[in-house]
Amino acid sequence: MARAQGARAQMALAFETTYGTPPAGGFTKMPFASTTLGAEQPLLNSELLGYGRDPLAPIKDAVTADGDVVAPIDAEAFGFWLKAAFGQPVTTGTGPWTHEFQSGSWSLPSLSVETAMPEVPRYAMYFGCMLDQLSWQMQRSGQLSATARLVAQGESIGTTTNAGTPATLVLKRFGHFNGQVTRNGSALGNVVSADITYANNLDRIETIRSDGRIDGADPSIAALTGSIEVRFADSTLVTQALNGEACELEFGYVLPSGESFTFTVHAVYLPRPRIEISGPQGVQATFDWQAAQDPVLGRMCTATLVNDLETF
Repeated sequence: MARAQGARAQMALAFETTYGTPPAGGFTKMPFASTTLGAEQPLLNSELLGYGRDPLAPIKDAVTADGDVVAPIDAEAFGFWLKAAFGQPVTTGTGPWTHEFQSGSWSLPSLSVETAMPEVPRYAMYFGCMLDQLSWQMQRSGQLSATARLVAQGESIGTTTNAGTPATLVLKRFGHFNGQVTRNGSALGNVVSADITYANNLDRIETIRSDGRIDGADPSIAALTGSIEVRFADSTLVTQALNGEACELEFGYVLPSGESFTFTVHAVYLPRPRIEISGPQGVQATFDWQAAQDPVLGRMCTATLVNDLETF
């Protein structure tokens, strides 16, 4: 009897033409580190009286299908998660291609994700997936990965794959040592770490259905937040916070082979931080920033991915 192992697990992804309907083909094999994507249906305890001390049989509640996927930030596969978060990019060039993803779209694509444990065998297809949140952290060392939080309509389980033979991608992974942070076009020094979280704030359409699934998930007002931890060496950020002004922050990665990923937040507002002296070591300050729509560009952020992949 075979036992499931994460080392043999696989994931394939494809964008849907119709929400909640897995496409017949066009799947791509996706790199991932872990996933909690799954469906659950809790049981409701019986509240009825008069049948003795032993309870009656429980009944099934509504189905909830969601979870996180931890994936590497790389030059090709990460573009699929960016498309799920922001919509279809504007692509220019003739190879390498420059893909520009802009915030603010009212229409976001849905996707089908299949997770496979072939030794059981168990092939779980999650359809009607919408990306609710995308987040990652910048730091000096460690693995560079992002967490994509998905809301799905449902799950179907099979003993054979429904993804066919997925297309494969070339894994060109960015590392923390490829990263840099700029403020208004100039390098921002003394940055210890940074967190970035983009949320579509999906509104689940929980209508009455015989299958217990949701009707969809509509994007609401987006949110882009994060934090920057810096060694306290000057008052540039503190002065900006006190004045209530906005700045542009850019978080970027560049590979020696030329591929790059740049995430530009056009209007960042900083709160007044608490400057604490906790001991003889260096003093650090944390700014929990918020982003808003830039009045000139008319959007909150732009993600630019340069790679050798023409379409997603």
